[in-house]
Amino acid sequence: MTFLLLVVAAAFVAFSNGANDNFKGVATIYGSATASYRTSITWATITTFAGSIASIFLAQALLKKFSGKGLVPDAFTGSEFFLLAVALGAGVTVILATRLGFPISTTHAILGSLIGSGAVAAGLGGVNLGALGKGFVTPLLLSPVLAVVVGAILYGVFHALRYSLRIPKQWCVCVGTEERVVAMPAGQSAFAMGTLPMPTLTLAEGETVASCQERYAGTFAGMDAQRIVDASHFLSAGIVSFARGLNDTPKIAALMLLVKWLTPVSDIVVVALTIAIGGCSARRVAETMSHKITSMNPGQGFTSNLTTGILVILASTLGLPVSMTHVSVGSLFGIGLLTGQANVKTVTGIVLSWVITLPCAAAIAGLAYFVISRLH
Repeated sequence: MTFLLLVVAAAFVAFSNGANDNFKGVATIYGSATASYRTSITWATITTFAGSIASIFLAQALLKKFSGKGLVPDAFTGSEFFLLAVALGAGVTVILATRLGFPISTTHAILGSLIGSGAVAAGLGGVNLGALGKGFVTPLLLSPVLAVVVGAILYGVFHALRYSLRIPKQWCVCVGTEERVVAMPAGQSAFAMGTLPMPTLTLAEGETVASCQERYAGTFAGMDAQRIVDASHFLSAGIVSFARGLNDTPKIAALMLLVKWLTPVSDIVVVALTIAIGGCSARRVAETMSHKITSMNPGQGFTSNLTTGILVILASTLGLPVSMTHVSVGSLFGIGLLTGQANVKTVTGIVLSWVITLPCAAAIAGLAYFVISRLH
């Protein structure tokens, strides 16, 4: 019975992860109007699932690291009650953040839950602070800073490359009619009486995605420059979602390693499926990631995705527990700083939610372990 509850709790973490994280990989193609919300979330689901399955072969080191071994005594990492408390702490924390629209880190939530459950189970002295700092905290702190720097550098390189290739930008001009609604006296023509003017032709221009679209003009290698950028941008979003599946799936699957009637491969398949289902509830986080951190055009979105994909895939294959949320937000913010369009207030709120995530998850997991251990 306990093992069944553990599987359900781990699936809950995976569902929460999908709801909070699935859209992060495709936020730029939605935010830059390269693709609709439905197309974006479908692409994210397909490519995240592919990354989850690939983690079976490429991310075994993360599977071992997030079992808790080395962080707390082995006696507890081998306990289904300990892992059940960790799963409950992480799942509740992530789903709460999702409902509030905050793109938090599932990695933070699982780590906080490991610490909180471990502290209650073995005492504060039972948590290996050395392993915590070197194996978890350092990569988590450095990854968003590195993402800001790499994102800004790549944007500068691509910006200079565009100028050297003489590919200019265009701004669309929206032309239409302006309609005015007035009361119409009964039995008479409002147009004839002069109370309702004929629709007039209007001209509107703007510099935001909401009012008009920024596009790339000209050709490159005989192909339309805008189509090349859009295709590259769409592909890069898939790469980021693939990287997210590769990075997050083994962390959650590690919670089910004790379940005897499941194998590590079936653990990952269960997590992959429930992440995909959870991704259907990603609308609030989608708005935050796509429209509130910085405005962007397709070229800037492509640069952010390239930065995120490179860093997360590299970290996943090396077994480094970075957060895709940190890297994705960091790359967007780095580009926004260069373009002068970064929303510092929104990013400050997101960073604050990251700070709160770990102690919140630790408290919930610690309470869960206390209750479960007393009921057992």
